[in-house]
Amino acid sequence: MRRIALALLLLAWAGLCLPAQARPLRIGSKQFTESVILGELARTGAAAAGLDVVHERQLGGTRILWRALSEGDIDAYPEYTGTITHDLLKDVPPGAGIAALRARLAPLGIGITDPLGFNNTYAIGMRASEAGKLGISRISDLRAHPGLRFGFSNEFMNRADGWPGLRQRYGLSQTQVRGMDHALAYRALASGAVDAIDLYRTDAEIAHYHLRTLADDRHYFPRYDAVYLYRLSLEKSAPRFVAALRALSGRIDEQAMLRMNAAVQLQGKPESAVAADFLGLTPADASDGSGIWRRLLQRSIEHVELVVASLGLAVLLAIPLGVLAAQRRRLGQIVIGLTGILQTVPSLAMFVFMIPLFGIGAWPAIAALFLYSLLPIVRNTHAGLVGIPPDLRESAAALGLPRGVRLRRVELPLATRSILAGIKTAAVINVGTATLAALIGAGGYGQPILTGIRLDDIGLILQGAVPAAVLALAVQGAFEAVERGLTPRGMRMEARQ
Repeated sequence: MRRIALALLLLAWAGLCLPAQARPLRIGSKQFTESVILGELARTGAAAAGLDVVHERQLGGTRILWRALSEGDIDAYPEYTGTITHDLLKDVPPGAGIAALRARLAPLGIGITDPLGFNNTYAIGMRASEAGKLGISRISDLRAHPGLRFGFSNEFMNRADGWPGLRQRYGLSQTQVRGMDHALAYRALASGAVDAIDLYRTDAEIAHYHLRTLADDRHYFPRYDAVYLYRLSLEKSAPRFVAALRALSGRIDEQAMLRMNAAVQLQGKPESAVAADFLGLTPADASDGSGIWRRLLQRSIEHVELVVASLGLAVLLAIPLGVLAAQRRRLGQIVIGLTGILQTVPSLAMFVFMIPLFGIGAWPAIAALFLYSLLPIVRNTHAGLVGIPPDLRESAAALGLPRGVRLRRVELPLATRSILAGIKTAAVINVGTATLAALIGAGGYGQPILTGIRLDDIGLILQGAVPAAVLALAVQGAFEAVERGLTPRGMRMEARQ
């Protein structure tokens, strides 16, 4: 067991304790195509100015990006004025201009560019054929059809400027209202699974799916002028970066944004190529045949590092906790109960809970996976020790062996198979759960899965799902081989019989 724990720790150390390098500037983006494109425009423009910049794609919703910017985990990200006034700065009146927002954000250490040139406000959309049949052209008309099914993006469901306020402003009584991913909502609407969804006015899918945008006749939705938020300290430490962000102000009108969204979402062009084309630059060539294999290798390394680091740390804590639980029965029930509670926390919520403590990237993902690993190892360590026949314990005690020696020389070796089974279970769970780490910038196999869902690209989804499944099977097979190797030949023969 000491050798196994040491090997896991050495792998974790090799993956995480790499030589320190100068930190590049980091731009974040949300989980929808337009935000990713705007992130790429900022990265491409800054890179053309000779700056070292990386783009942390699809980090999550508004709150995750805002917190990451506030705590210095990212340096800039694209945002919308309506979101700032309604969801981030509660004390700013709706419709506040850029000057008012700039004055309010400055004490928080955050700067804001002038608007980029387009207003991507929210809207409610239906299939044009269905809306025409029901005579619906305004949001107010929805009141006459309480049986309609709504499918809103998860963020819209809870935003101050989203569904709660919309329902109150228009007096809507619909009860069949689901939260779902924004990209999936379009496909649900097209298939007839829902009747209305929330739209962004510059979404390319509006025309593609022949949707009708309902008139906001009670003027509920504010303007959502696109801007960049950035850390205010960069005006002194990285003025060229701030200049590159400001250079995009006023350059992107609604039609230009629609064309870029369509090029990515409908034509399958990479965001980096679309951004470079808009800026009149030559995109980096990533079309060679080895590109997919390089990406697969990178994602595999990231995924394995997350699993090994979290599992190694869990082994260090969980086995002693399992021993304690076996030796002190009442305390043991508390320990197993607490680790069981951790297992009931939804995976995505656990990752988000770690962000205030560790920022974004690998460390919050490792912390969340570590907590998920505890229960299987603690429980199996406890079960393996408690299940040792009493006569064997009495024989060891009769030999006069001290308690610590009995534990190391007799009890833990007898419980090894059970402990290994717990570690194997934790490892397999971690391989699957680690795909969610991409939501907080930790990479891994979840990155192509998220991108594939956003772009409706089954090939991209499989680039993450298939390697994750193969890795899970490989991990399970490796632990079963170790377990067979540690099992005496006679016991293996008995098991076969």
